[in-house]
Amino acid sequence: MASKAKRLIALADRYGAHNYHPLPVVITRAKGVFVWDIEGRRYFDFLSAYSALNQGHLHPRIIAAVKNQLGRLTLTSRAFHNDRFGPFLKLLSQTTGKPRVMLMNSGAEAVETAIKAMRLWGYRRKGIPDDQAEIIVCENNFHGRTTTIVGFSSDPGSRAGFGPATPGFKMIRYGDSSALEQAIGPNTAGFLFEPIQGEAGVIIPAKGWLSDVRAICSAKNILMCADEIQTGLGRTGKMFACDHERVVPDIYILGKALSGGVYPISAMCADPEVMETFTPGSHGSTYGGNPLACAVGTAALGALIDERMPQKASRVGARLRALLETLSHPLLKEVRGRGLMIALEFKAPVRPLVELLLKRGLLAKDTHTQTIRLAPPLILTDAQADAAFALIKKGVEDWTA
Repeated sequence: MASKAKRLIALADRYGAHNYHPLPVVITRAKGVFVWDIEGRRYFDFLSAYSALNQGHLHPRIIAAVKNQLGRLTLTSRAFHNDRFGPFLKLLSQTTGKPRVMLMNSGAEAVETAIKAMRLWGYRRKGIPDDQAEIIVCENNFHGRTTTIVGFSSDPGSRAGFGPATPGFKMIRYGDSSALEQAIGPNTAGFLFEPIQGEAGVIIPAKGWLSDVRAICSAKNILMCADEIQTGLGRTGKMFACDHERVVPDIYILGKALSGGVYPISAMCADPEVMETFTPGSHGSTYGGNPLACAVGTAALGALIDERMPQKASRVGARLRALLETLSHPLLKEVRGRGLMIALEFKAPVRPLVELLLKRGLLAKDTHTQTIRLAPPLILTDAQADAAFALIKKGVEDWTA
């Protein structure tokens, strides 16, 4: 590593909080599926900022929208209307099929909004006694880092030291329909889940589970709330991961790729009976729905739809996964994935392999010690998938755990 990179990393280490453990690379520019470090070395980006870059780095349509909007209007707050707000809401509504949309900024903020929505609905529509609403969540979930959210995490690294946990949450095993049915009580307002657990290591539930969840939630009169922040907007080969079973939740939570990798945007999309429980002053955000965000989101969503990125993710993802399944290593336990959301699970800690892939020219990240998550931009071509696989294959072959 060159001395300049070492100096920049040392500055981050000296002045920054140590709440991340980044790879030893300093990125200075990017385009499409590639990034370059300060020495000019090119890498495949196979993390895509945890799926915030589904459209790739610096997508021209999104960058043009940013530049245009920066010269016109960036922020009004929701105290006033702006000319970008309504059209973006309409596009999101048409994409999700949900008549109402509420815009926020970060994914965690959208999850918090959905939690409030489920509780409000429980009190005002279902008749749950005040302050008694329960929300069911899953083991090994990852919905963000707020104090409320980490309070219902089963990951000690996420929740330790941040108590007391906010009450009102009940945890069940992921992918277990019977556990969900048994956990529902008279005060249950909703079920919050990931259609595929991303941070847990790309954990895919058994076929039919999403359909079971839909049927159970409908029969028991609770809200089905799908956190599609990582899985949504094309990542798994469909616009939404729930689409793989033709299931429509009561609430979609969206974020990451809605930003086009440019400006944080998140959304909660729901039916009127959920959204209309909110009244003026009951929830809000100064930056939520600002005109710059709306311009970016409109371009980001437009690019996904017009360029058929979910379909590309399905086709190229199948190709890449088939290649990865040919890998041979005594410690390789499983290759799993859907679309361009893929995991390589090993029987030993993989951080050394991740660093070896970095040296080969591919950026990926370990999660839960023994799993490497692969999530390149959805614009990945066949040729690029083949080239990236060659780097991965060489890295795996050379790795000694």
